[in-house]
Amino acid sequence: METSAAPESGRPAAGPADKPPKLSEELAGLQARFTDQPVTLQEVILVLRGRAYLLLVILLALPFCTPIPLPGLSTPLGLVIALVSLRLALGQRPWLPRKLLGRQLPPGFLGKVFAATTGSVRFLEKFLRPRVAPLTEVGLLRRMHAVMMFLAALVLLLPLPIPFTNTIPAWAIILIAGGLMERDGAAIVAGYGFFASGLLYFIFLGGATHQLLDAFQRLLAG
Repeated sequence: METSAAPESGRPAAGPADKPPKLSEELAGLQARFTDQPVTLQEVILVLRGRAYLLLVILLALPFCTPIPLPGLSTPLGLVIALVSLRLALGQRPWLPRKLLGRQLPPGFLGKVFAATTGSVRFLEKFLRPRVAPLTEVGLLRRMHAVMMFLAALVLLLPLPIPFTNTIPAWAIILIAGGLMERDGAAIVAGYGFFASGLLYFIFLGGATHQLLDAFQRLLAG
């Protein structure tokens, strides 16, 4: 078992006087190095350095917000997000098994993600900024936010071919992770809003499915 050597506090590793790179700059560095070749999660973590794990969570959640096909990848990507979130929820340093760290993303995967999510990344850059700081600085609250990311990641693990069942929890994860990274309490609140809307959506789907089954049974009964 192994972890990245990069520290993960949810904040930039640079000193207080240094401005951390923009999200698009962090992702552009990955794109320049790995767009047309396979890349392991270990290599991604090493390139992302100080903010590695929260940036990794955002990167792996972005494909769920787009129509990018994820054959064979949706479960491992969701599992990585869930494991990172669980460790943060327990107040522990993020950790991933060696098998997952060595998992390869296919050639061209990062290029497709960056091409499809440019608008989302630009939105995040404009939206995320330090505000409502107490929501991100209290240790117990930070753990609670990580629990929400963990629960949303469990939804991503479900093989549900239903519109928006991945998109809604993915945005909850992205906003909460981005809020923790940039000390943006407003983004975290928005992430909670997405999570709540996802619950309501599942309740609606369950009710609609139940009604359809009842109607079908009545039809068969004549």
